[in-house]
Amino acid sequence: MKFIGYDVGSSSIKASIVDEQGKVIAHAKYPETEMSIDSPKIGWAEQDPEQWWQNLRILTQKVIAESHIDKNEIKGIGISYQMHGLVLVGKDKQVLRPSIIWCDSRAVETGDEAFNDLGEKVCMDKLLNSPGNFTASKLKWVKENEPEVYEKIWKFMLPGDFIALKLSGESTTTVTGLSEGVLWDFQKHQPSKTLLNHWGIDESLVSKVVDNFTEQCVVSKQGAEESGLPEGIPILYRAGDQPNNALSLNVMNPGEIAATGGTSGVVYGVTDNIHSKESVRVNNFAHINHTQEQPRIGKMLCLNGAGIQYSWLRHQVDQKRHSYQELNDLASQIPIGSDGIIVLPFGNGAERVLKNKDIGSSTYNLNFNRHKSVHLFRAGLEGIAYSFVYGTEILMNDGLQKGIIKAGGDNLFRSSLFAQSIASLLDTEIRIFDTTGSTGAARAAAIGAGAFDTLNDILTEKDITTTYIPDFKNMDQYKESYGKWKTKLEQVIISY
Repeated sequence: MKFIGYDVGSSSIKASIVDEQGKVIAHAKYPETEMSIDSPKIGWAEQDPEQWWQNLRILTQKVIAESHIDKNEIKGIGISYQMHGLVLVGKDKQVLRPSIIWCDSRAVETGDEAFNDLGEKVCMDKLLNSPGNFTASKLKWVKENEPEVYEKIWKFMLPGDFIALKLSGESTTTVTGLSEGVLWDFQKHQPSKTLLNHWGIDESLVSKVVDNFTEQCVVSKQGAEESGLPEGIPILYRAGDQPNNALSLNVMNPGEIAATGGTSGVVYGVTDNIHSKESVRVNNFAHINHTQEQPRIGKMLCLNGAGIQYSWLRHQVDQKRHSYQELNDLASQIPIGSDGIIVLPFGNGAERVLKNKDIGSSTYNLNFNRHKSVHLFRAGLEGIAYSFVYGTEILMNDGLQKGIIKAGGDNLFRSSLFAQSIASLLDTEIRIFDTTGSTGAARAAAIGAGAFDTLNDILTEKDITTTYIPDFKNMDQYKESYGKWKTKLEQVIISY
């Protein structure tokens, strides 16, 4: 048996095929260049869901060809997807408008108003979060600002739900998905009627709720014809990219921590505590193994401005003359602290960790007679690393236990400068594993099919590619540099 996993990101779609032992047979992505994000207005971010589907169709053909297997060997599908996006579909199952994706800031005020109207206690006890700038708030924004679109809605979906719809023709969602949209009532274990009723949103717009590890739906005749996958095979797993990244790294129990540094940056720790005192700055979602009887909450720090900052530097400052690895090597030649330059990387919309303020990205202490582009590369990486440390401190203040941080090897954690800075300032070990989101989704599909019980059976110490430990020799320099960065950030926050 073979299983295929997809990771539907905002930059590209990735796919992996694994066998029943979890071994990767093939891995590919499409497109090779980053997908564009449209921004019709400042703070807005949209993508065309049909483009995700078209790219996934092309990618499916590509990864099957590279695997050299008969497609009929594929017996199940796993889907990981960019979180918090809003996809609106009419009765004809056609998309009604571009998806309002995760880094769009237009619904901040909408969510804040609901938080004030419902009250902190109701939001914290039932939703574990303020409504914030999540999927539910984006749906309410459409209701208020695009009523002609809202009236045509058959179902609202998360990006992964949309891909499942295109494959199967069925509209389904998950508890983890609804919780990431801040539409799950953790007290009653059902879609949140409190928030739906407050905003006058009909519950019929919510898709059928299915478990994460189950036969959620099957590939239809049309889905098979369009995708190239066998008709009738089941979708066995679905989760947002960060819960899925945690699963890929076998982060399933309290005290375990996963991190990723893609376009956005995330620290994701598992806890069994369904209470929070920092819930207006961090997120609390149902993890993929959450049940009402045995809570497993993913306490998540999300930084919109992370890899996108470094990508901007490479494209706009370096003009793509160097690869990311070459930029990392150049940046490593500059001492800790970047000779005084401070970069705040928050230029990708409102930041929840900053209480939904959109302070933009900014650079300080640049000296035209002294500094070169390589100083900016180091300062950019340090700024992103320091934002990880800043956010993780908030998570730990909210009860997250400090433990070993696990990360995949396909993002910013490839940079030793970046990872070493975080390991040193948090005084913890970082382990880099040879796994990806699409591989995790494929392996999760294998779990759903009963091929093996848990990821413990396949993800072991042999999958560790690199380990970073605190650099005690240079600890004072790290602390001094971070202290200056943090002081500047807090000065800027106060001014907004």
